[in-house]
Amino acid sequence: MNPHEALTEIATLLERERSSRYKSKAFRAAADAIAGLTDEELRDAASLRRRKGVGDSTFAVIQEALSGGVPSYLADLRERAGVQVASHLRGLLRGDLHAHSDWSDGLTSIDLMVDAARSLGHEYLALTDHSPRLRVANGLSPERLRAQLEVVSGMSGGGITLLSGIEVDILDGGALDQEPDLLEELDIVVASAHSKLRMERAPMTRRLVAAASDPHVDVLGHVTGRLVEGSRGTRPQSTFDPKAVFEACAAHGVAVEINSRPERQDPPDELIALAMEIGCLFSIDSDAHAPGQLSLIDHGAERAERLGVPADRIVTTWPLDRLREWTGRTR
Repeated sequence: MNPHEALTEIATLLERERSSRYKSKAFRAAADAIAGLTDEELRDAASLRRRKGVGDSTFAVIQEALSGGVPSYLADLRERAGVQVASHLRGLLRGDLHAHSDWSDGLTSIDLMVDAARSLGHEYLALTDHSPRLRVANGLSPERLRAQLEVVSGMSGGGITLLSGIEVDILDGGALDQEPDLLEELDIVVASAHSKLRMERAPMTRRLVAAASDPHVDVLGHVTGRLVEGSRGTRPQSTFDPKAVFEACAAHGVAVEINSRPERQDPPDELIALAMEIGCLFSIDSDAHAPGQLSLIDHGAERAERLGVPADRIVTTWPLDRLREWTGRTR
């Protein structure tokens, strides 16, 4: 087996199962360290062990791959991954409108995120790094976001379009955490609440309704803020009037995000049903923070299909030209 491919696949599977970011980064670093080396150079054990980025675990993977077999570390990960979640709806998804890079709190560069999206068959991917107030996530100041826009403009190609975007924080009063003129320049704006999630029902409702009514917003992200599993523990969903929030989404053509991360599963099933009844659009997104997490949309697609969400009301099933018509709508 090709050692570089083995190391990269291990990193991808570690990311998909949301393992320690240090583990996946170590395998990606090792893959970078051996990129371009010949088999003869890889078989020089003494030299390889001295190479920066190659540790004991990654060295073992390289040696096993060179021997012609599947490295045991990779075999174990493949077994844990098991049969991937499959659904008819998954095959209809054309892209993803919520993903992060190492410009904020993602694990890898933009180009690796684009490569992974391309390998999944995506036609488009929106890069939606965080906004300034989320300092813990290295949120982008206006100056950094403008610099990122220059990078994004040259990243499309090979069958995929990289859309400019942001996951903008919804401030306590419902305003958005970025300059309005800059939001106007972006292809996709995902608005999410990340703080004061235990607000009283009335102010939280006003906060979310204001965000859904903002003419810059395209997607309302992980609307309840809940966590149901994972390393961060659990967190109850925010308290608000979902009917009022979803009516605002429907009135302004804002898509309710079906967040595919297993630790979120947001919105809950009953709120997806309510949003359907009210007439909302939806966006099935991965909220990926690493290349291997882009495939988490499998889970969102399975939930949406199980709950009977019509494919035509899911904006991420739309071709790019229709998606652009939607984002350019009059609101």
